[in-house]
Amino acid sequence: MSKITAQVKSAFLAAGLFVASAGWAAGGAGELPDYRVASGVSGNLSSIGSDTLANLMTLWAEEFKRAYPNVNIQIQAAGSSTAPPALTEGTANIGPMSRKMKDKEIEAFETRYGYKPTAVPVAIDALAVYVHKDNPIAGLTIPEVDAVFSSTRRCGAPRDAGTWGDLGMEGAWAARDIQLFGRNSVSGTYGYFKEEALCKGDFKNTVNEQPGSASVVQSVSTSINGIGYSGIGYQTSSVRAVPLSRKAGGGTVAATPENAVNGSYPLARFLYVYINKAPNQALSPLLSEFIRMVYSRQGQEVVLKDGYIPLPPAVVDRVKAQLDL
Repeated sequence: MSKITAQVKSAFLAAGLFVASAGWAAGGAGELPDYRVASGVSGNLSSIGSDTLANLMTLWAEEFKRAYPNVNIQIQAAGSSTAPPALTEGTANIGPMSRKMKDKEIEAFETRYGYKPTAVPVAIDALAVYVHKDNPIAGLTIPEVDAVFSSTRRCGAPRDAGTWGDLGMEGAWAARDIQLFGRNSVSGTYGYFKEEALCKGDFKNTVNEQPGSASVVQSVSTSINGIGYSGIGYQTSSVRAVPLSRKAGGGTVAATPENAVNGSYPLARFLYVYINKAPNQALSPLLSEFIRMVYSRQGQEVVLKDGYIPLPPAVVDRVKAQLDL
């Protein structure tokens, strides 16, 4: 089990809702309270970070501005690695990330402020491995994914996979070269995939790096021999998410909300926004109301509509208590 998948699973267990998670995942945002508009909220919010979260942040901003028309929200989404320096330098008060901050990023923030940044989980994602819709491959193991994308094969595959025949496909597919698409190193999705699907190995230099998640999916959709990785929220009818298994001999698991929540899908992860919250100090009214909105029924329904997985109500309650919301 990957570290992040284990983290998702343990969070659900700690919240006491793991057994019922599958039914909740299909539509549990409705169990959360409606957002109630507060008075006297105004000002500017700046969000710098994840491309994976770009659409979610835009939709949340639109929802928030309906409640507070005078609030100004600026969103930049060049990649998760841009969030920590922006939060540290004070050029952003929200840092969306599709991975956890690295130790060196936390240390830079702590050196400046004397305390650590606060990670606020906002949604769950099943990171999918996509192929063209007409590609019939039934499933892949994580070692096979590693053999496709990495030059190091640290997950244990005995040999490289450069053609579809290397993955067991026959007929016309056997001799076809696999065309690789992925993200660049600024991306949190790149870092997560490198750690969990490549077992911290190195990407092949033949990976066609794309500027965003949607670009990866678009590239795969126009390449019959293509394969790429991106969040499940970016799936289109032109691509197919390949079922995955952790090892050979294990049954493959589809990238569904239920499987992400119950821990069976190998590449499930939290999506975060990082904020600057001093110990024993309340957040600004503007920032606290934005997070309240994200954690409301309306905010988590946006998550569902955008193709991601809403947080369990018990997890929402626990994080709100930690933030004194």
